[in-house]
Amino acid sequence: MNEKEQLKPQERIIPAKEHIYLEGPKSRTYELGFAVHVLWQFLKGFRTLHFVGPCITVFGSARFKEDHIYYKKAEAFGRRIADLGFTTLTGGGPGIMEAANKGAFEAGGESVGCNIKLPFEQHYNKYLTDAVTFDHFFVRKVLLVKYSYAFIIMPGGFGTMDEFFETITLIQTKTITQFPIVLFGKEFYKELMITIEGMAEQGTISKEDMNLVLLTDDVDEAMEHIRQYIIANYKIKKRWKIPWMIDKS
Repeated sequence: MNEKEQLKPQERIIPAKEHIYLEGPKSRTYELGFAVHVLWQFLKGFRTLHFVGPCITVFGSARFKEDHIYYKKAEAFGRRIADLGFTTLTGGGPGIMEAANKGAFEAGGESVGCNIKLPFEQHYNKYLTDAVTFDHFFVRKVLLVKYSYAFIIMPGGFGTMDEFFETITLIQTKTITQFPIVLFGKEFYKELMITIEGMAEQGTISKEDMNLVLLTDDVDEAMEHIRQYIIANYKIKKRWKIPWMIDKS
């Protein structure tokens, strides 16, 4: 092997995005353009989600197939969310997201996806009654939280953990209301819960913070936990759909 071959960079399996906005300071003109683009992304999300009704967000891995038990459980959650009169909100992609949307869609409920542009292609799943695509994860996460009154965390990877910990941090710090969080999959999340319990023992979180999450393997228990919170605090009211830009509510 010659020197040039040794120095040749390895080909990327997943190419990096062309524009990297966190790489360091740029010109003020560029930063203004970026801020305007982010504002437009938020406005696009607001216009899509403003009238879909109160949501319950389902987070989880994009990698589970239709024959997997967690896919089937996510379908069941979608059906139950529709029965409750709520909109099922997901990241709009495959796996757990598709399953939850499918359950809601086939039950005649609202099924909405907030998708994300990735270096590799990710398409909407086919069980959506409405959808919007974002360029940036932080915009997408804000919208997945903003319109929801409960959160179901199915088994997943880095992205699911990011969404779980950000949501629970917002609740812990009282940045948003103490909405129900269901962590579904006792065996899958066993080690994670041990770690969180260790945090409480070390004093890095309060022991009361452990009560912010319901860990369960039972769809009925999860939905009853959510239902009790909702009927104690809210009344679902249908919104009339008028042009979003002139709506004052």
